Order: sequence, then C-alpha cells, then structure tokens
Amino acid sequence: MTQQEIRAGKPGVSLGEGERALSAIAGSLLLYFVAKRHRVDSLLLAGGGYLLYRAVAGHCPLTSLFRGAVPGERASNVNVRAQVVVNRPRAEVYAFWRNLENLPLFMKHIDHIDVIDGKTSAWKLRLPAGLGDVRWESRIVKDVRDEELSWHSVEGAAIENTAKVNFTDTPGGATRVDVMVSYRAPVGVLGERIGRLLTPVFKDRIEADIHHFKYYIENAGLAGA
Repeated sequence: MTQQEIRAGKPGVSLGEGERALSAIAGSLLLYFVAKRHRVDSLLLAGGGYLLYRAVAGHCPLTSLFRGAVPGERASNVNVRAQVVVNRPRAEVYAFWRNLENLPLFMKHIDHIDVIDGKTSAWKLRLPAGLGDVRWESRIVKDVRDEELSWHSVEGAAIENTAKVNFTDTPGGATRVDVMVSYRAPVGVLGERIGRLLTPVFKDRIEADIHHFKYYIENAGLAGA
C-alpha cells in the first residue's frame, strides 16, 4: 500500500519508513518480553500491539488526536454555517443584529461587545476553565440595510474573526437568517493558546448560540434591543 493510499483510506498522521521500522522493532520486543515472562501484562500487550499497528498501517491516530496541542503545529480553525427562521419582520431582525452589543444576549461564547463607532467594535471572548479572555476589535465591512451585515477583525487582532449575516423574507412575515462565522487563531504562542479553544466542542457551542437566537427573539422580543 502506498503512502497516498494510506492517506486516502486511513485517518491519522502518515509515518515514514524509518518510524514504521522502529515501531515494528519496539512492538515485537514488547510482545516477546510478555511471552517470555509467561504472564499477561495488559499495558505491555496494548503498547506492543499499538506499535505494530503503527508499523503495518503507516499512520498514527494518537499523533493526529493531539496535533492541535503540539507547539509549532498550525492551530485549528472553526467555520460555522447556520440558518434559522424567526417569526419576526426582517427590518426588526436586521436592526437587532446591527446593534452588535445585542449579540452576547444569545451568543454565550461572547462575554461582551462594546461599539466604538459606526463601524468599529471591541469584542471579548472568555476562555474556558478560568484561562482568561481574548479581546480584539472588529470592523463592519458590508452593511446593506435589511439584507446583509458582515464584519471582520482588524489587522493585528488577537484572533481573526469573520462573520456574514443575510436576512431574507419568508412566507407569513417571518425572516430567514443565514449566518456564517469563522474564527482563526494567529501564529505564535498566543495562537497556540487560542488554538486549544478552537475545537469541535467550541464549534458546536457557536451553532447552538445561533439557533438560540430564534428562541431569544421570539420569546424575549425586541423590547430591550
């Protein structure tokens, strides 16, 4: 089996011939040691079997699993696309989103947003497990009244954040909201720290926040917007 075939059919990080040979030798020695002692050692058996698997398969699932936590590796990105239909007129829904300070009301992954001027806002995202927070500034790059709102973090921001929101009428006076959100960690030590946040769990949290907008807007209304 070629390395290309391994990459196409097997998950994980592909190993070179030298790594595979070392894995084969180490795995064989571990299994021989267990057999020579004439007793079962579950940990050694598991280790030997895993090393032989690395040698035969040519890839390492554990390396792939922990890749995001290895210094120097490129941090993961989070890209979310979600769509919700809310029972509110399009003009009112757009106006709610246009005031960015409203977003933390339903986006629980955002601590708060302060509007600086008509286009610029300061964002704060709290990291889990008491690891502090991340702050950056974003600027609105496209604003079509009642139709589209887009923003992007400013150059040099602690985290790259891009979002695009489209508003469309639906039958019955409701509004379809299409949201695309992207988070990308910067390079360097800060990027490694933030990269640990950008996981599938964080992505699921953002999707849940967007869908929570429907519940919030239809139940809490726009009176406090």
